[in-house]
Amino acid sequence: MENSSKPQSRRDFIRNSSLAALGAGGAAMLASSPMLATPPLQTPQLHVFGPRPGYTPIMSHLVSMMDWMRDTIILSVRKLNVEQLDYLLDDQANTIGAMLYHLAATERFYQLHTLEGRDWGDWPTADAEEFSTASGLGDKARAEIKGNPIEFYLDKLASVREQSLQMLKDRDDEWLMAVDEDWYWGPTNNYCKWFHVVEHESNHNGQVKLIRGRMPK
Repeated sequence: MENSSKPQSRRDFIRNSSLAALGAGGAAMLASSPMLATPPLQTPQLHVFGPRPGYTPIMSHLVSMMDWMRDTIILSVRKLNVEQLDYLLDDQANTIGAMLYHLAATERFYQLHTLEGRDWGDWPTADAEEFSTASGLGDKARAEIKGNPIEFYLDKLASVREQSLQMLKDRDDEWLMAVDEDWYWGPTNNYCKWFHVVEHESNHNGQVKLIRGRMPK
């Protein structure tokens, strides 16, 4: 379960997007059952994709996806204790805690890149120190990211998301559709980059559920 915040190849992106779509569809099917549905944590209009106050029309759909996927992953982890957050399936796996930190790191780096105009990897020192280990995961993250309660990770996620949502209010649909001709996997617009942030959470949500299912009872 090694991972990195670096953009994936186009082939990996398409593969992971397809898997993410399948996972989100399964979650939606479960949510459709009154017996299994869980009240939304964040917004009353969570399951109604569309206009959001303060956002342009297409941006509203992106924000809808961001809200929905974030709510989904919080439901997966919000009751986990420190021991569960630090649980390792094997010496090559990542902990749930490290993956949550990784999601905050990924969003922060895409935020810096798309919303602040920085080249990928040209991060402010404070952000590099706070997020680089979580971004890369692997041995360093296994050694260093542990012993934190769920509130630690949820605060990281919430703080970065608050910044993203505020900054996206200052952008319009023209910005969202602007194409980066030199991106790693080929011409890519900001909409696709931010959809990648969303499907990245879906990908790790599947890993979280796998780990939870393998934890000692």
